[in-house]
Amino acid sequence: MTLFRLDASIRTHGSASREIADIVEEEWVAAHPGDPVTRRHIGVDTLPSTVWAAAVTAGMTPPAEQTTEQREAVALAATLVDELLSADAILFAVPLYNFGVSQHFKAYIDLICTDPRATGAQLLAGRPVVLATVRGGAYGSGTPREGWDHSTPYLRRILADSWGSDLTVVEREFTLVGVNPALDPFTETAAQMHASALDAAREAGRALGALPVPA
Repeated sequence: MTLFRLDASIRTHGSASREIADIVEEEWVAAHPGDPVTRRHIGVDTLPSTVWAAAVTAGMTPPAEQTTEQREAVALAATLVDELLSADAILFAVPLYNFGVSQHFKAYIDLICTDPRATGAQLLAGRPVVLATVRGGAYGSGTPREGWDHSTPYLRRILADSWGSDLTVVEREFTLVGVNPALDPFTETAAQMHASALDAAREAGRALGALPVPA
């Protein structure tokens, strides 16, 4: 069994999304000791800003006329798709940034969508995917910012509806409590949300690790 893990946080230390993903990974590894974990950290090792346009235009250009940049973009898109298709289980750690999806993960999705294998077919049909996502504030029903989270619904549309994965979402809110003094009145609520998220991460990791080995 192989696990592919991708992080989109711009932080390597103190990242709330990484904390959740670490727990999921630990549970998976406990069930599959010695099995490989492939990693990509696009929040730190970012994709080139021009790579999506180069891959798109490559699809409109005869192979003999493609530039080096276009050929490299096509090759990178193929590598990203290969990483997903070669994994038995997938773990994405993607925080909410400025009410929307991380630009790093959006660039990743856009580039993958240029690969012919992601066109007109469910790329991850039936493949188990865990999405660990976090939000600095609270966006649930009845909160002042209900509906301001434009990341999680989008990620569900891509990962589950478009790519066809068997998606589990582990969420944590109020990660800025203790950082932003304006949120101090919510300390107890945030602690409860944190504990619940960690429990959900353990459960998701165990479920991921318990999946049968492909024949």
